[in-house]
Amino acid sequence: MGGVSTADRAERVPKQDRSRATRQRLLEAAVSCLAEHGWAGSTVSVVAERAGVSRGAAQHHFPTREDLFTAAVEYVAEERSTALRALFPEGAAGDRHAVVAALVDLYTGPLFRAALHLWVAASNEEQLRPRVTELESRVGRETHRIAVDLLGADESAPGVRETVQGLLDMARGLGLANLLTDDAARRERVVAQWAGLLEETLG
Repeated sequence: MGGVSTADRAERVPKQDRSRATRQRLLEAAVSCLAEHGWAGSTVSVVAERAGVSRGAAQHHFPTREDLFTAAVEYVAEERSTALRALFPEGAAGDRHAVVAALVDLYTGPLFRAALHLWVAASNEEQLRPRVTELESRVGRETHRIAVDLLGADESAPGVRETVQGLLDMARGLGLANLLTDDAARRERVVAQWAGLLEETLG
């Protein structure tokens, strides 16, 4: 009855680590490609080359292109949620301007650009649409929860849920505007205005 030797076990752990590292490189490369080249220019081969792995290794982790890109946007969305929470480890109800600015930043980086390309592709790709719809729904719920927590908002009060959702919709709109031009100056004025509105509404 042959057991697993210590050497075999020692070999397996680094292999798992290498596999995780390869998967992460592929996900990061996929998001960068999607943000820079859009759906049409982002094939598994292009992503594999950018990540420095073989096409076969890429397909081992992600059998289809849809698997790769939905996983990539989800991965970075989770990373951004973690980063957003980490900005305010003690909560941030006392500084709503900082919270609004941080939420707006969520929609002006490469994640939003990549997600936008994925939405456009999903509107034309039947295979992709249900995955992207489900993913966006989950990411949207998580972002809303984070916003409510950070703002110290009481959603049982009339209009508060809609106000928080309006903030996120506004942030998405600023992210869209930023795709074409550097919109930083106008964005700062809008952030200041929204922070004031939130203080009035949330108390």
